[in-house]
Amino acid sequence: MILCIAEKPSVARDIAKVLGATSAKNGYMEGNGYCVTWTFGHLCTLKEPHDYNPNLKYWDLGSLPIIPQKFGIKLIPNKGVEKQFEVIEKLVQECEEVINCGDAGQEGEVIQRWVLQKARCDKPMKRLWISSLTEDAIKEGFAKLKDADEYQNLYLAGNARAIGDWLLGINATRLFTKKFGGGKAVLSIGRVQTPTLAMIVQRQKEIDAFKSADYWELKTKYKEVIFNANIDRLTSQERAEGGLEYLKQHPFEIVSFEIKEGKEKNPRLFDLTALQVEANKKYGYSAENTLKYVQSLYEKKHVTYPRVDTTYLSENLHPKMHGILASMKFYQDLTAPLLGKPIPKSKAVFDDTKVTDHHAIIPTEIMPSSSLMKEEKLVYDLIAKRFISVFYPECKISNTVVEAKVGTIPFKATGKQILEPGWREVYAKDKKEEETSNKEEEQTIPEFVAGESGTHEPFIHQGKTSPPKPYTEATLLRAMETAGKQVEDEELREMLKNNGIGRPSTRANIIETLFKRKYIEKKRKNLVATPMGMELIDTIEDELLKSPELTGEWEFKLRKIEKGEYEANQFKEELVQMVRELTWKVLRGQNKTIEIKEATPEPAKKERAPRKKSEIIWEETDCPKCKSQKLIKGKTAIGCQNFQGCGFKVPFEIFGKKITEKQIQDLIKKGKTSKLKGFKSHPNNLEEGVLNFTSEFGIELS
Repeated sequence: MILCIAEKPSVARDIAKVLGATSAKNGYMEGNGYCVTWTFGHLCTLKEPHDYNPNLKYWDLGSLPIIPQKFGIKLIPNKGVEKQFEVIEKLVQECEEVINCGDAGQEGEVIQRWVLQKARCDKPMKRLWISSLTEDAIKEGFAKLKDADEYQNLYLAGNARAIGDWLLGINATRLFTKKFGGGKAVLSIGRVQTPTLAMIVQRQKEIDAFKSADYWELKTKYKEVIFNANIDRLTSQERAEGGLEYLKQHPFEIVSFEIKEGKEKNPRLFDLTALQVEANKKYGYSAENTLKYVQSLYEKKHVTYPRVDTTYLSENLHPKMHGILASMKFYQDLTAPLLGKPIPKSKAVFDDTKVTDHHAIIPTEIMPSSSLMKEEKLVYDLIAKRFISVFYPECKISNTVVEAKVGTIPFKATGKQILEPGWREVYAKDKKEEETSNKEEEQTIPEFVAGESGTHEPFIHQGKTSPPKPYTEATLLRAMETAGKQVEDEELREMLKNNGIGRPSTRANIIETLFKRKYIEKKRKNLVATPMGMELIDTIEDELLKSPELTGEWEFKLRKIEKGEYEANQFKEELVQMVRELTWKVLRGQNKTIEIKEATPEPAKKERAPRKKSEIIWEETDCPKCKSQKLIKGKTAIGCQNFQGCGFKVPFEIFGKKITEKQIQDLIKKGKTSKLKGFKSHPNNLEEGVLNFTSEFGIELS
């Protein structure tokens, strides 16, 4: 029997139908030599701190940093999860081969691998990798099953991402909550969440600090065309009025007149972020809701896999384009001009070097029915029209530039005219067609002759400088994609994606998390940091936690792990080192920027770290853990001189009780203290006992 494991019951039913496994059982489908079962998203998660040590239920600075020797997984505590896992575990033991049919992406790989690991799967394993759930796509996928080992790097990257989020989230949240929370609130820190909040807070501060200033511009009208003085804005009304008087005394003269023909490139196909941006701009949909709508369209077989970060298609998909376009019966007036001739194979659309796990989001041959929700119809319409538009010709335009002068003051006017609409024809009937921000560029400019002159009507335009614009979900998603850099050019933005913060599939959830934790709020379409969000970012002085660029470097390394170009274990060791350094510096009151550096191999023999003048060597005692460094005395603990590499320390307060240096000396030299009383915050409510070390040099009370 061959066991297929899908990520959702609905997907399992689609696969079972194709395979002929039509007999419904309790938690799976059976037939034709196959069993098809399912998870429903995550059944497993990384173990929590108290799963490693019950004492870690209590949030205590003395227990930080929490770094398990080996990370484990556990079932999510839920009766439905436990029941379905029992089905999977039984089938895994009975089958001859397993086919991983999880969502074809990094998260899908981790979800399925963790479940199979928990079920102790030792059977041969294949991988189904498909980009849509149509019957043809499923059949084609089963005809091209891959060995699961080919996706090992994808799993290692996803697993490293989860561990990285755990290490920083667990330790930094406890660290800042206990150090700065005042016992009133949890200060939630996250690898992607915190730099995203930092961007919003920074923009908020720029807006709050902005002071509007008046400015004046000189303009004039000549033959019904408005010309702008091609000089810096004037900062005083007196200078503007003086300039106006000067203009009245001189005639208007055309210096040059030029028309250049150009082209506007077709828009790119959608990746998930671009779709979320467009849906937010056009319909005000949140990133989370857009993901929900497009995921539903995918599961209903109307569009391809949505959680993608590329705007390109694989070159081998080109022959299928005609069939998809021909099937789009609701768009016949738009597809008709394309179907009578070969579909162009542009490198702006088809490029294997730009496609990773999946291609861009496009429609399938299965058109939606009238039963779709209104929101799903509108999102489908965005995808369908974008797909059609990429195969139209480029839009041909003419740009007119007129330069003139009045006396010695230069003037300029520009205009744009569409000569052949090309791809813009697809959007001609849209009510909310993209508007030009500068209305004056829309003016019709007649033909001028260099040297002509005449009377004109000069005037002054008074305005005020504007503050930076608050983030909307659309602009925040773009900022996350480019690690905070303001990038309009699509090609440059594509190059920066590898260093963006978060993944397309997780960015919506990050924004929603900031809402739920009341760090941000929405005012109309704008995202605004709350006082709590502002205070949290102000509390964090360390750039490691709030820098989009540094977090982007982490993402870059995770992508390298996917490609087999970086070791997952090295990435984890770097994170462990950073967490240790962060913890030690915050506890000692030092908040210096921590730069992300690639870990270097540890020398065979540890050299003794040079002693800093500020370090107080304690008792000339060797560290009991690494045995190669002395112990030093800090403000809150006694710890290893090489704390970054070793991690050993004993705090002056343990489980709510102040510990004397004599008691710490007993613990370090003898391995335990005498019997002590007065513990106030032990997770098991112990009030007295003997402190001793665990095998990993954690501290426990017994």
